[in-house]
Amino acid sequence: MTNGKKRGPKTDNPKDHKITVKLDNEAKEILNDYCKQESVSIMEAARRGIKRLKSDLNKK
Repeated sequence: MTNGKKRGPKTDNPKDHKITVKLDNEAKEILNDYCKQESVSIMEAARRGIKRLKSDLNKK
């Protein structure tokens, strides 16, 4: 399959950007607990957290 086509389902919201973060133990435990409670992946939890930052923009 080297014809240049992408694999996976088509989506209206592609995830084109990749980030890497380092967490301390407390942040990692909070993240793991949230993921278990909400039954979501680490990346979905990160996206939710980032979206919550939107309300803080332009408050200065």
